[in-house]
Amino acid sequence: MVAYAVTACVLPRAADTPIHTFVLTHEAADRGADGRTVQASAQALLVVGVPQAAAGFEQPRMAYVQRPLEVSYYATHVWIDTPSRMLTPLLLRSLETTGLWRVVVPMPTTLRGDYQLDTSGLMIQQEFLQQPSRTRVQLRVQLTDVKAQRVMGARMFEALEPAPTDDAYGGVLAANRAVATVLTGVNEWVASCLRGTGKDVC
Repeated sequence: MVAYAVTACVLPRAADTPIHTFVLTHEAADRGADGRTVQASAQALLVVGVPQAAAGFEQPRMAYVQRPLEVSYYATHVWIDTPSRMLTPLLLRSLETTGLWRVVVPMPTTLRGDYQLDTSGLMIQQEFLQQPSRTRVQLRVQLTDVKAQRVMGARMFEALEPAPTDDAYGGVLAANRAVATVLTGVNEWVASCLRGTGKDVC
């Protein structure tokens, strides 16, 4: 049943076959960071770099995996934009809701921030390696103290969420939950880095 559903999505598309377009939403990613964060950080300006996608995920096509190491793409189901562009406003909003920053500014900008957050290796893929299928979201984050000119730390974040249905739409729902989990993890990690300024906690 699952194999049929996936195979049907990759057959050559007829001219009149509709394209289904999906978005990433914010869902539960508004959860704030740990309240124990040093309050002085709320006066700091954070510059956020443009998220960089992993190879093969720089496009709006929705990726899935039926066997390890082989990435395929749905034929009639696509993201409304590239995953990295969709993630940008979600990441900014998530960081803003933590109360850690005076202001959060996306790049490019002429402002010189107190801290800079860069993200790379973004990957979103639905995996049909077991039932139910699961969607994996992966993202590497690096936090830099701009004034001190030092990297405070870097970490890879990953979330794997089961899909409610073994099709593209189920994968989208799982992707949104996974993104929310990753963003919450990023907020908590950044907060711990700020609490431990000067220590090797990141």
